[in-house]
Amino acid sequence: MTNSTMSVLAIEKAVSVLRSGGVIALPTDTLYALAAAARDAEAVRRVFAIKGREGAKPLPLFVSDLAMAERVAVFSPTAHRLAERFWPGPLTIALPRQPAFESEALAGGDTVALRAPDHEAALAVIAALATPVTATSANRSGGRDPITPAEVLRQLDGEIDYLLDAGPCLIGFASTVVDCTGPEPRITRNGAISERAIHDALAR
Repeated sequence: MTNSTMSVLAIEKAVSVLRSGGVIALPTDTLYALAAAARDAEAVRRVFAIKGREGAKPLPLFVSDLAMAERVAVFSPTAHRLAERFWPGPLTIALPRQPAFESEALAGGDTVALRAPDHEAALAVIAALATPVTATSANRSGGRDPITPAEVLRQLDGEIDYLLDAGPCLIGFASTVVDCTGPEPRITRNGAISERAIHDALAR
């Protein structure tokens, strides 16, 4: 069996688990993530429990592309510019949610943080599922960053339904977060994309 065939089978397995209401660990460009279908309330609640995260603290979501993101959130011209420049990639954008989009991941709020990760396997899973997935890192709250499959298993073995193993993450630390819910964009978490790169993109 070739590596490419194994990858296809692994992606199909990941999608099948998500469709059946499971929770998986998914590789991305930054860190491994805990993924559940965003509209599956029970699966999302499991993510909160596995993570040990407060239910009032919303979870970010992954999308496969800008078209999927626009079905979830309302994009300003500034947010569009950032997504077009940095997606897929390590930039998370906080936006007002579309009125029709609901998810337990939002913890009752009217905003949603979205990212399209720059990882072929992750994008393939999300595109095949055809719906956003949760995007919180695959570790306990406050635990070591899950850069490798081994670290994911060290912290979460026995609690997730599937680990999509794609080796170590290339970047190895969190995405930059830009809040575009107000009149001016604000960087609310420094990460893989520098503040200068964000400002340069907006200046253009």
